[in-house]
Amino acid sequence: MAIDNVTGGGRCVSAGIAAGISPAAALFHSLADETRLRIVRRLACGEARVVDLTAELGLAQSTVSKHLACLRDCDLVTYRAEGRQSFYSLTRPELMDLLSSAEHLLAATGHTVALRPGTEGAPLTEEQVS
Repeated sequence: MAIDNVTGGGRCVSAGIAAGISPAAALFHSLADETRLRIVRRLACGEARVVDLTAELGLAQSTVSKHLACLRDCDLVTYRAEGRQSFYSLTRPELMDLLSSAEHLLAATGHTVALRPGTEGAPLTEEQVS
């Protein structure tokens, strides 16, 4: 999974199609977009429909759908159908560990961020940084 800039569509494609991008590079690329990070952060609180995400994040339906497709391509997000609705959720709890590590690394370099739910405004202690 990576962004296909060759066609100019900005859509995500599988790693095999992405002409040699390693799985690690594709994973980090998928998380390099602020909108996708916001979606991941919201889905860490529980499943949501596209309509829920558009309302809560203030984004257009097409934007949310495009980013969910990218996250699905790299198996970070899945969905279940219930009638005509799709409920999206995170597939890998390890993703929260990765985001926690990123928060710690950024704090150690002087950039406090909240990538996971419940971490807003909570500066890390010296023990958490080390």
